[in-house]
Amino acid sequence: MPVDHPILPPVRLLPDAELAREALAAPLFARAVRLARWAGPETRVSAGGELVDEQLPAAAEQLGLGDELSEGDGEAYASEAWRVAVDTGLLDVEYPDRRDGSAEAGAGSAEEGDEEERTGRVTHGEQLALVTSGAPQDVLSLWLDALDVAFADATVPVLDDLAAAIDDDGEIDFDALDWDPEEEAEFLEGVLGNLYLLTVAEGGGADSAVPLPVLAASMIIPDDMGEPTDDILEQVSEAMMRLDEQFRVLEPIGLVSYVPVDEALMAEDADPEDAHFAGAPDPERPVGDDDVSRYGMVRLTPLGLYGIRSRMLEAGVAAPVVGELAGKDAHALLDGVAHFPEAAARAETEQWLAGRAPLDAVRELLAAARGRDTGAPLRRLQCQQALSLVGAEAEAAVREVLDDAELGGLARVWLAELGAGDVPPPPESMIFWLAVDTIAAQLDAEGEPDELQELVEGLVGQHSGFFEVAWRVDHPATADVLEAMGRLHRDRGVSKDARKAAFKARSRGGS
Repeated sequence: MPVDHPILPPVRLLPDAELAREALAAPLFARAVRLARWAGPETRVSAGGELVDEQLPAAAEQLGLGDELSEGDGEAYASEAWRVAVDTGLLDVEYPDRRDGSAEAGAGSAEEGDEEERTGRVTHGEQLALVTSGAPQDVLSLWLDALDVAFADATVPVLDDLAAAIDDDGEIDFDALDWDPEEEAEFLEGVLGNLYLLTVAEGGGADSAVPLPVLAASMIIPDDMGEPTDDILEQVSEAMMRLDEQFRVLEPIGLVSYVPVDEALMAEDADPEDAHFAGAPDPERPVGDDDVSRYGMVRLTPLGLYGIRSRMLEAGVAAPVVGELAGKDAHALLDGVAHFPEAAARAETEQWLAGRAPLDAVRELLAAARGRDTGAPLRRLQCQQALSLVGAEAEAAVREVLDDAELGGLARVWLAELGAGDVPPPPESMIFWLAVDTIAAQLDAEGEPDELQELVEGLVGQHSGFFEVAWRVDHPATADVLEAMGRLHRDRGVSKDARKAAFKARSRGGS
C-alpha cells in the first residue's frame, strides 16, 4: 500500500477476539457465511462459479433480503455474498467431467468451448468450519480474504460507466471505458493509506470521521500548492464521486463507517462522464459540521484499522501498534515514543510501566534519559512525561538524581508537581541548562510551533540578562537553541541579542 510515511504513528487495536466478533458481524461476511451453510450439492452454479439465475431468488430469500429490498437488489446482494463465500474457501465448487464421470474442483476448470453447457455443484469448504471452531486469528484471516474481494469490487467501473462503454456488438469497449485496473487499485490503496494516517495521527484509534473532500484533496492537491486551480478542484470533485461509490461498496465488509454524499448535491448531465458535484465545498468559505457531513464522512472502524494495517504490513510498510515497546528497555521506549502523537505516546508508556515495579521503572527511565547526543533532550522530555504517570511510590528514585547535572532539573519539576517537601532550590546553572534542554527537545519534537514562541518569550521575560548567561551553558545544543530563540522572539532587539549570544556560544567551542 503506497504511503508517503515509511514509519507511521502506532495504532491502537482491539484484542483479536473482539475484532473477530466484528468480522463475523460485518454484513457482507455474515451473508457469505449464511449462504455457505445454506448451500449443498443440489445448489447449482455456472461455469464461472456464480449461482445460476434460477437460484438467486432463493438465496436472497435465505438472506432475508426479499422484503426490505427490490427483487433485483436482493439478488445482487446475494450474488455478491456468494462470490465472497467461494473466493474465501467457505464453499468449494466442483464440475462433473462428462467424459469420465469424475469431478473437477475449482470455478475455472471448465474447458474452453464447453463453459456455457456445464454447471458446477458446491460443497462446504474447509474454511467454513473455522467460522465456529477456529481461533480469532483464523476468523480474521478469512475476513481479510473477504476484504480482498470487496476491494476488487470497489475498483471496477460503476454500472453506468460500463453501460456507456458497450459498443454496437454488445461488447465492452475497454478503450472507451478509460479504466486502468492497476491505477484504480493503486489510487484506492493510497486513499485508504491516507485515511489510516489521518486516523492514527489523531491518537491511534478509530474515533473520528474524515470529510470526503479532505480525503479526496489529500490525494489530488500537492502539498506545496497554494490556492487550488479550477482544474485541480474539478479533479477533487471527480475523486469524491468515485470515492462515494467505493466506500458504499466497502462499508458492508466492515472496513469503514460511511455517511454518503447528500444526493441533493449531485447533478448529472445526460452524459454520465459529465457528472459533477453541484455544490462542491468552497475552500474560501468556512462551513459548519452539518454542511461538511453533506459531502460525505468516512471513518475507519476498529476492524478497518486492523485490515488496513494488515495490508500495509504485507506491502512492507512499518505500521507499529501500541504495546510493541512494552517488552523493550527504557532507551527504546523513550526513543520510540519521541514522535508519537500525545495520546499514543501516553498509551505506549502506560503499557511499558504496567509490567514493571515503579522504583525499578523510574530508575531505568532516568538512566536512559542521560546523554549528550542529539536525541537526548527529547528523551529527557519523554522521560518527564513518563514520570508524570508514576505516583509517589517513585519519589525515592527521583531524589537519587537531584544532584545530577542533566536530570536534577526535571527531578525538581516532578517533585514540585507531586507536592513533595524538602526539595532543594536549583542552582542558576541548572535552571539555564534545563531551559536550553527543554527548548532543544521541543525543536526536535515539533519544529517551531506557536507554543514554543510563548515559552521563549516567557523565559526571556522572567530572567533579565538571559542571554548573557545562556551562551555560557555547557549544553551541546546551546548555540542552536539561541539561534532558534532569535527567530522565534517577536521583539527585534531581543532577537538581535539572541543571535549575538549564539555567535558567542559557537565561538567558545561548546556547541
